Amino acid sequence: MQTSWWLIAASLIALSVPVLADDAGEGRAAYLQNCAACHGANGKGAGPASVRLRIKPADLTILAKRNNGVYSRPAVYDMVDGRKAVRAHRESGMPIWGCRQAPPAKRKEKAKELDSLLDLPCDSESVIRARLESIVDYLGLIQAR
Repeated sequence: MQTSWWLIAASLIALSVPVLADDAGEGRAAYLQNCAACHGANGKGAGPASVRLRIKPADLTILAKRNNGVYSRPAVYDMVDGRKAVRAHRESGMPIWGCRQAPPAKRKEKAKELDSLLDLPCDSESVIRARLESIVDYLGLIQAR
């Protein structure tokens, strides 16, 4: 039930903000679909789902400002991906974004039909990387000047 609420919120945000036709538009669309429910359409951390979170989402428009004016693509990529063990990321409540579903666990007994439907593999690493890079590029564009 809670998952469907997140999907509805993300879909409404994605539909309410026009998407650009260039490469930045692809990153913006991916951001709106996957991040805006918590971080807000403007990236300032006040998305519709943020009121339900224990820890307030980060203001993504001041990442460079908080890093002495430098927007660190590798650091932002690792944070958004979430698959590397970044202690602050785990404590933030932000989900692992790079691959939302782990590969299917090996089972000794035959899986139930419903369980097998939930064991979908992740997208290929190249698809995940392209999606994350487009979001990281977009975040670089919305940094406060």
